[in-house]
Amino acid sequence: MPTIVPVILAGGQGTRLWPMSRSARPKQFLVLTGDESSFQQTLRRVSDAERYVAPIIVTNADYRFLVAEQAQELGIVPAGVLLEPVARNTTAAIAAAAFYAREKFGADALIHVLSSDHVVETDTNYWWSVSAAATAAHEGRLVTFGVTPTSPETGYGYIEAGAETSNGVHAVARFVEKPDLANAQRMLDAGGYFWNTGMFMLGVAAFLAELQALSPDAYSAAEGAVAAAKADLDFVRLDAEAFAQAPNISVDYAVFEKTTLVSLIPVTFAWSDVGSWDSVWKVSPKDAAHNVTNGNATLSNTRNSLVLTDRAHVAVEGLDNVAVIATEDAVYVGKLSESQKVGPLVKLLRTRPETAVSTEVHKTAYRPWGGYSSILNGDRFQVKRLFVKPGKRLSLQKHHHRAEHWVVVRGTAEVTRDNEVMMLSENESIYLPLGCTHRLSNPGKILLELIEVQTGSYLGEDDIIRIEDEFGRA
Repeated sequence: MPTIVPVILAGGQGTRLWPMSRSARPKQFLVLTGDESSFQQTLRRVSDAERYVAPIIVTNADYRFLVAEQAQELGIVPAGVLLEPVARNTTAAIAAAAFYAREKFGADALIHVLSSDHVVETDTNYWWSVSAAATAAHEGRLVTFGVTPTSPETGYGYIEAGAETSNGVHAVARFVEKPDLANAQRMLDAGGYFWNTGMFMLGVAAFLAELQALSPDAYSAAEGAVAAAKADLDFVRLDAEAFAQAPNISVDYAVFEKTTLVSLIPVTFAWSDVGSWDSVWKVSPKDAAHNVTNGNATLSNTRNSLVLTDRAHVAVEGLDNVAVIATEDAVYVGKLSESQKVGPLVKLLRTRPETAVSTEVHKTAYRPWGGYSSILNGDRFQVKRLFVKPGKRLSLQKHHHRAEHWVVVRGTAEVTRDNEVMMLSENESIYLPLGCTHRLSNPGKILLELIEVQTGSYLGEDDIIRIEDEFGRA
């Protein structure tokens, strides 16, 4: 059997899981089920060296350090992390990965395309389907996986199976768009229809040949983007000018609904795209009242509900079929069974200047060195909590419009201020005047925490002049 290269797509924004999932830190990097993010669960699923080589990850350039950090936590070194300069849907992402796989592993390799935000039960049926798909792909088929539906879901596309062509492999009669409830129920009752998982097993040569024939613009854009790609630390930056020429289209539309090579493997393993709070509830362990809770929550006379909170204590009394999601700066409350409506709600929030920011960034922002939380904002001042991981340091930088005061509340800080280097312990502080060159480092073995007070005429994050930076941002 040829080499199987996992291709993990990790660039989506997951707005239907607002307010926890936002543009700056979307759902695939959040711990929503189990003890790891769905991105990490996907990495673990392809970590068996007897089945796979190292994975290729395709992601947004803004998520590169999230990808690197979460892979490092598992001790997994990717074969490549491809950074998309702009969002162009799944056709361009898979095509770029296929060209990169051809370059790294040869044209005979197979790519197993997986979404980073799906929850999958890796039982014996799952591994049988992977082997059957690899056999079919080796024979030149473009294989998609369809999960046997267990309910009339309206949030998934469907695939109608055709005749069985070999052991467990079927022809595809047609692809069906996300249906309304009546049509979803009709397909469930009829049988022979399967949820479209967006998982594929593809021969590199066969897929690229079909792409060139059916979507030549996408083929040329991806080929050019990989050919002119630049290395950036441990990442591969796809060429922006070439990649931007790719059509913004899904691979289903561009290839699978047109090709004569498509095959379907119907499977029965548990699968969810975790695309709504309702789906989070379905895949999570429940108490005797069929409730799912995480964080500081108290439920009384409440059933069939999902309550998640990352800070505030949430108390729910006498409700049924409700989702309550509380973050540091936003709370969502709605019917659990209607949580598909979160997407349109987020679009509404984005139209209003006073709420748009709550769809984009969290109150706590994460950086490759640690991160910061906003505590208080006022006229010409703001207060933040900084946290720096052991052994990490911020860029050597200066500001044109603000001065800063740092107070160490935990750990030991090494501070560079112009030509001075000094060590600060808990309860010690330092003043950084406007325009001084400074850097913060954590030389210790525990998390460093500081309170930062900024004062000045402009306090935006873009007032940073980086002089040196180990993360390539100078």
